[in-house]
Formats: sequence, C-alpha cells, structure tokens
Amino acid sequence: MTRVLRAALATAAVLATLGAAGCTAAGGSDRPLVVVTTNILGDVVEQVLGESADVEVLMPAGADPHSFEVSAQQAARMRSADLVVENGLGLEEGVARHVRAAETDGARVFTAGDVIDVLEWTTEDASGPDPHFWTDPARMRAVVDALGTELHDVPGLDDARLGTALDDYRDDLTDLDQDMTAAFAALPEDRRALVTNHHVFGYLADRFDFRVVGAVIPSGTTLASPSAADLRDLATAIEDAGVPTVFVDASQPARLAEVLADEADVHVRIRSLATESLSAEGQGAATYLEMMRSNTAAIVDGLSART
Repeated sequence: MTRVLRAALATAAVLATLGAAGCTAAGGSDRPLVVVTTNILGDVVEQVLGESADVEVLMPAGADPHSFEVSAQQAARMRSADLVVENGLGLEEGVARHVRAAETDGARVFTAGDVIDVLEWTTEDASGPDPHFWTDPARMRAVVDALGTELHDVPGLDDARLGTALDDYRDDLTDLDQDMTAAFAALPEDRRALVTNHHVFGYLADRFDFRVVGAVIPSGTTLASPSAADLRDLATAIEDAGVPTVFVDASQPARLAEVLADEADVHVRIRSLATESLSAEGQGAATYLEMMRSNTAAIVDGLSART
C-alpha cells in the first residue's frame, strides 16, 4: 500500500468518524426525553430520573410561572417528548396551550394538579383552584407517587433504578414534612397568620395550621392587580391580626407590599421568599427541598418578629 493511499484511507476514516459524531449530536441521545414546564417540578423529576433520561425544564430559575412564555423551539420539543410534566390548575398561563397542542399531537402529559386534593383561593369577589400545592410536602409526595406510575410506562427507563430513586425521594419528602412540622411548632397560634403578595400559601396553611389573612394581590395569579379598596381591607386585616411581616415572592418586586405600607399606612416588614420558582445555585433555593427549608426558616423568623 502506497503512502498516498494510506493517507487517503486515514483521512476517510477521520471524516467518517466526524460524520457519525455529527449525526449523533444532531439526533440527540438515545435516552427518553421528559419535558417539564416549571422548575420546581423540573427539579423533582431530575432528582428522580438522574442520568437515565434527558430532562428539559422550560422555566429558568427566577421565572414567574404565571407570565412565562415558551419559545417555538421549546414548543416543538414538547411535541417530540416521551412525557410532558406540567403543574396544571391554571399556573402556567402562557404555556398551557402549547401543552394541549403537544397532547393533541400525541405526546403523553402528566398533570400534577389532577392527582391531589385541590384547594381553592377565595376572596369576596372571586375564587379559583389554587395551583400552589408544592407548599405542602404531603401533597408533593402524592404527586411523586402518581408521577412514578407514569414514569414506569416511559420506554427506556430502568424500572428497578427508578423504583429505588422514587423511594429515596419519598423519604426526603417525609423528612421535609417532619422538619417543617417541628419548626412551625415554635410559633404560637396568634402568630400563625400569613400575608403574601398573592394567594400562594393556601396548602401550607392547610397542612400546618396557619391562617391566611390576605394577599396584596387578592388572586391566585400575579397577573391581577389590587384596587384601593383591596388595600384598605387588607390593611385592616393586618392590623387586626397583628401581622409583623408580609412575604413577597422573589420573582416579583416588592413594590406592591411597599404600596401597602405607603398608601394604607400599614408598616410591616417585607420578606422575600422563593415560593413559585427556584433560585440560581447558591441563593438558598436551588432545589425544591432547599427552597422549602429556606422558606420555613424565613417564615418562622418573620412571624416571630415584634410588631
């Protein structure tokens, strides 16, 4: 074999290898694709599946799930997914139609809100299903149980490995529930009153025996806005309950709570919590479990403060 021929063959082999690699990169991995709408549920799915599937979480850290919109590329990925996981109950207001379109195209969809005991947020003028079930770890465990059943039907996943991961995460949720119960036990009954920027803690209140005094935005969504009468009514409720701290979601500015203080002459502390979206790494709420523990500590601290 001549030197020229050997060189030509070597070059052809290199090009063939590069071509094969390019095809693999373009086509993606052979692992199942699971697309998750919110980053809270996305973290739970990632913890359970690990490296056994490609998990694509649509909402980045800090996103407001009520106003988030997907890109055309993300919408296309939902249509090709082996499973789409959504919160439901009206939370993903800008994403829901894309989930329904993917479902119409044949994608399997798991809706977490369909497998829990749903509460309603209510005001004098309106009501609706409360989508914020994750503030109750017991309901999150119910979601994980139902999600596990759904994941066992996804082709390409190892049932034994999945079963072990689900058991481990259920144990984590049980530990979280016990830790939150113990932490909140330090608050006397007259300190168990919650005010938030919108109705986000209904499930936490139901699970851990709190009273929801009211919300700056009297709605289950951040897309609504309060009236002057709403602010006056809330100011009266805050004063009557002796609430020392208003909790504001970190994805929303504290302006509305500040307006409450300025225009209704109610002066309370304003405490930022990651309630609807996880934070970036190192900011105290990068995972669901970390977020819940951080919020628990902040709630206990905020409600223990002197008015």
